[in-house]
Amino acid sequence: MTVPTLGTLSGRKLITDLQSFGLQIGEDIGGIARKGGAGPSDHKTITIAGQTVMVPVYTSGARRSPFQASPPDRSGASTLLRDGQTLGTIHFPAAPRFYGLSTVDGIPYWKIALLHGRDTLATTVHQTCIRYADRRTSCQFCAIGQSLEADRTIAYKTPAQLAEVAKAAVELDGVRDMVLTTGTPNVVDRGAAVLAESARAIRAVVNLPLQVQCEPPRDHGWFQRLREAGADSLGMHLEAATQAVREKIMPGKATVSVDRYMDAFASAVPIFGRGQVNTYILAGLGDSAADILALAERLIALGVYPFVVPFVPISGTPLETHVPPSAEFMKSVLAPLGRMLREANMKSTDIRAGCGRCGACSSLSAYEQ
Repeated sequence: MTVPTLGTLSGRKLITDLQSFGLQIGEDIGGIARKGGAGPSDHKTITIAGQTVMVPVYTSGARRSPFQASPPDRSGASTLLRDGQTLGTIHFPAAPRFYGLSTVDGIPYWKIALLHGRDTLATTVHQTCIRYADRRTSCQFCAIGQSLEADRTIAYKTPAQLAEVAKAAVELDGVRDMVLTTGTPNVVDRGAAVLAESARAIRAVVNLPLQVQCEPPRDHGWFQRLREAGADSLGMHLEAATQAVREKIMPGKATVSVDRYMDAFASAVPIFGRGQVNTYILAGLGDSAADILALAERLIALGVYPFVVPFVPISGTPLETHVPPSAEFMKSVLAPLGRMLREANMKSTDIRAGCGRCGACSSLSAYEQ
């Protein structure tokens, strides 16, 4: 039997559906996985209709998903099924070559930085946060400590380690950009200092576009310092659209209000450029589609790219049983948001580095077309 190839339009719908439902497949199958940690977690990477995306596989919802994938063949090809009916072929990319290397002191490169999507390298420089240990202040969806506890990463990645791994990832696997994020180490620079130090070390050894991600520092002068250190784009993540939802879901982080984020965005855009400042918005935490789109309109007017992704409940967190957004809800947000971005001529393809450029955690980029 010939398995059909998924086209672009059917692929866009399937990506949205898969990222809402998740995918049933054995945990030891497929080349690139992400379990626990600070970034997109409990996922595997797949390529579908020419787009490489992250799809939930380790969540409780994924175990009930109508989507199943057959064990991939030696090339990584797998048959995607929905309720037992064949839909087409997907691929599980092989693990990158730099994963097989270690530092001189024996730390595997994959504990320092991971491949996200097709060609984005990502790391959490500080795998700790001042709010994480206290559930009265922690973000209820966060699993930043899980990968550390499971010995899948190290607590602090030095600038030298990051530079070494970044250089190898570019030379061996053609990585095109890198994301440097961090748990919040203090309430003053909020991680900007360690990000600047890391960016400077990486750019000294390899010409790799970088995005740095942190909460808004008190001193907006850090935006210029980060740019001068080699950062090409900046991520400051609101996570939720309304202050009420932020206070409920992330009580500590919500002390930095939406208005303070907007002030920080207004300061950062002239330094990094229109579309080069991004914010992550998790759809499904309690904001309505209208709430998310209203915020997106304000952000786009400022020159900020709103990267909207479906919330994925991570095992072991207070929100592990939270119901993720439906595919219909995501389409009700992404379709009009894609039009807004198109009309504003602000597209993911123009972002120099970061989550918006990678696009693997959302089908938003497909709605921009």
